[in-house]
Amino acid sequence: MALGTPTVPLTGLAGEFVVTELRLPRLVLALVSGACLGAAGLVLQEALRNPLAVPELLGVSSGAALAVAGPLVLAVSVPGALQPFLALGGAALGGLLTLLAAGTGRGPSAVLLCGAAVAAALQAALLVLMVLADQLDLQIIYRYLLGSLSARTWDDLGGVWPWAVLAVPALLLCAPVLSVLRLGDEEAGALGLRVHRARLAALAVAILLIAPVVAVCGPIAWVGFLAPHLARRSAPGADAVRLLPWAAVWGAAVVACADLPARLALAPVETPVGAWTSLVGVPLGVLLLKRGASRASRAAKASGVSGVSGTGAAV
Repeated sequence: MALGTPTVPLTGLAGEFVVTELRLPRLVLALVSGACLGAAGLVLQEALRNPLAVPELLGVSSGAALAVAGPLVLAVSVPGALQPFLALGGAALGGLLTLLAAGTGRGPSAVLLCGAAVAAALQAALLVLMVLADQLDLQIIYRYLLGSLSARTWDDLGGVWPWAVLAVPALLLCAPVLSVLRLGDEEAGALGLRVHRARLAALAVAILLIAPVVAVCGPIAWVGFLAPHLARRSAPGADAVRLLPWAAVWGAAVVACADLPARLALAPVETPVGAWTSLVGVPLGVLLLKRGASRASRAAKASGVSGVSGTGAAV
């Protein structure tokens, strides 16, 4: 916390102010926001049974960003206390459009594809609105859309942590359902689970986690993609109940670590933390995804070989 702009010694009143009023709330906000995004990413991936299901590809982040950035572009003053509610509404709209586009009875893959199309449409709508913004507002909006922790204070943290606390009971209820959804729609339905309602509830929990973060920090991209994969590496074979804490911890670590180059790489100019989570997170996440796929393939081949050997011995 001693590094960054402004650079001050940790002793004296100036150093104490910078640490307690600027650096510490920024660090805590990074940890809380990352935990929310990591948990939300795991919820979406488990609910849709797809390791590529992330908020950025389901219209959730784009809807929340449009709802928050739209008033900025149109120079409409919105109280800070209302921004999380705007983001919740926008994220819910994005998720609802995705579900409507996919239609009832469609599989998880169709939901993901329709979500990517909805996200692209919402981003295009925001770009159209940005044509109306002046040059100064554009700089603020661009930084927001990349996800930034710059100049965040304890007040900003207050826009995230109550929602995170509110989401904890929902996560505790949702996690066992996610483990059942892993079995597939038919098997889960045979066990008495209403699959479509369960998937809709999982989307609602993810929105509750994502929207406040987007309202305060902007869409910090791809944390919800990377954190669940790191969680699965940390706890191989674990069910959703045991993976959720790991995903939250890894999400917090990813955002906190990405904020270091955001503050220091081009000092005294700060870069958006979301740019670093994308630059580092996407290649690393793809690498983990490929390794996981190859490991599963080797395990399947080994299982097939052992099965053949066992059959031969029996004969």
